[in-house]
Amino acid sequence: MSKFLVTAANGQLGLSAVKALLRRVSADQVVAGVRRLESAQALKELGVEVRHLDYSQPETIRAALKDVGRLLLISSSEVGQRAAQHANVIEAAKGATLERVLYTSLLHADSSPLALAVEHRETEATLATSGLPYAVLRNGWYTENLTGSLASILEHSALIGASGEGKISSATRHDFAEAAAVVLTNTSFENGRLYELAGDDSFTKSELAAEISLQSGRPIPYHDLGQAGYRAALVEAGLPEVFAEILSDSDTGASKGALYEDSGTLKELLGRPTTPWKETVNLSLRELGLNSAV
Repeated sequence: MSKFLVTAANGQLGLSAVKALLRRVSADQVVAGVRRLESAQALKELGVEVRHLDYSQPETIRAALKDVGRLLLISSSEVGQRAAQHANVIEAAKGATLERVLYTSLLHADSSPLALAVEHRETEATLATSGLPYAVLRNGWYTENLTGSLASILEHSALIGASGEGKISSATRHDFAEAAAVVLTNTSFENGRLYELAGDDSFTKSELAAEISLQSGRPIPYHDLGQAGYRAALVEAGLPEVFAEILSDSDTGASKGALYEDSGTLKELLGRPTTPWKETVNLSLRELGLNSAV
């Protein structure tokens, strides 16, 4: 029986994808690929097989692909090295007998103004010429990318950014992981398909600030600083310059519509509505020990 391999399974999306797979197939069919075996206790407790898989070490990739029929290639977190790392996985996959390869890309990667899109475009091109049966999951923005900074937002009594009135069609990591598991396990498969995946509801950062204000009971205005101003503020707050550049560039891209999508494809895959962003705000406030005002 062929197995399902999830790369970067120690990450937040990877772990969620493994759990989503386990709701569809037995644990002995799931393989979790991780860079550091010593950090895989949570995966081992799920009963899945854990294999060493380092994007920069092709020999580990080839070994991890043994007996694997379907591969979920989760994009690397090492910006600037990702295209080469993904190419290593794709090259190793050519030597395996794979029924399908799924890759987690970026929403509208082919036309996105985001700097993050460049390596995704390169990977998509590598996949398209690989001869492998593949599909691309072009994931939109994770709602947690925004709610993850709620503590800081509340501490400073303001939400800052550079997205203007750009709409953000976000969904949770759980939603995207669930969709990956659906496409990975479906009996039908459309080779070369590009899935544009995003949340059902869209919002601006001004609307996000208003919702945080409503639920927390504290006035939280949104201050649009422009790309340079936002980047400077993030650096001043202690973020590494590279990360600050990525965030400010992404926010500016949102102002140009780069994070907006209304096709409903994610909802169709899930067979249910995507997780409401307001619900994620509520959960994040509760995790901070704050009682929601609504």
